Amino acid sequence: MVTIYDIAKRANVSSMTVSRVINNSGTVKEETRKKVEQIIKELNYIPNSAARSLNIKETKILSLIITDITNPFFTKVARGAEDKAKQMGYRLLLSNSDESLEKESEYINMILSSGVDGVLIAPSGDQSKKNLRTLIKHRIPFVLIDREVDGIQSDVVMGDNFDGTRKLIEHIIQQGHRKIALINGPSNISTARAREKAFIETLQLSGIQPEENLMYNISFKQNNAEKIVEKLVSLKKAERPTAIFAANNFIAVDTVKALRDLGKSVPEDMAIVCFDDPEPIPGFNPFLTVAAQPDYNFGYLGVQLLIERIEKKGPQGFQRIVLPPEIHISKSSIKG
Repeated sequence: MVTIYDIAKRANVSSMTVSRVINNSGTVKEETRKKVEQIIKELNYIPNSAARSLNIKETKILSLIITDITNPFFTKVARGAEDKAKQMGYRLLLSNSDESLEKESEYINMILSSGVDGVLIAPSGDQSKKNLRTLIKHRIPFVLIDREVDGIQSDVVMGDNFDGTRKLIEHIIQQGHRKIALINGPSNISTARAREKAFIETLQLSGIQPEENLMYNISFKQNNAEKIVEKLVSLKKAERPTAIFAANNFIAVDTVKALRDLGKSVPEDMAIVCFDDPEPIPGFNPFLTVAAQPDYNFGYLGVQLLIERIEKKGPQGFQRIVLPPEIHISKSSIKG
């Protein structure tokens, strides 16, 4: 990792001079300033590293990067994070990656250049490994929430995706359904993979063979399920599913709306269960059978772990907190 001492050596100036150029403080000759700035550019140096190497006081600012602020799950995560940060004397900067690696990378670069004490992040997917390694390189503490990334060791707060999915599928099988479709999130996201694995294994343990033509991967964002629902409904009656497992709240709501538009009733024509609990929607019926996660606690506990990591008050090893969901049975999966 490049330090201000590397820059000072290359420019043949003192580290204090480099610090003055970076922080735009003190008196530095214009010729020297330009020389140092050119070397900083050549070495792709991140100014915040200078602040750390010079032991500048903590900013008491944390960064929260979530993937979709419009999703009620992440809205509550943010509230929990903000409450805990304030309680412990920190401020929280909120960023929304929009499930985009590009936007996530932009926020990581902003964090490096502006300086925060730590980052609470829901990764956009497996491709986030690059950004997380950047944080590790610059010694910025971080905690993962909701999603894990293979090959990255860190503190993490996440839900029990496998057990929540298993219980939902067991419930729908108990209602007599044998043909069950899965509308899932992208396979490069750990939560989607865990939910798919539980879906498949629970069907198999019940003597039901999963059917690939009933399993789909789409975005976790809004307004993406309509075409998939049309495909499922257009299948011949013997091939058509009688129930759908929607892997998140947005997919579930979009699925119910799409079924309505096609003249289908829930649960009479198609039962629905889903992971995560959507916010109440005026005029929306039926109420959904869900695996409701303690979303507020994701943010609250995530910030607690992060501050412990920053202040070196927690255990040396990484902590993995898995929060169990609550199964709420409602009208969308029960006829009559």
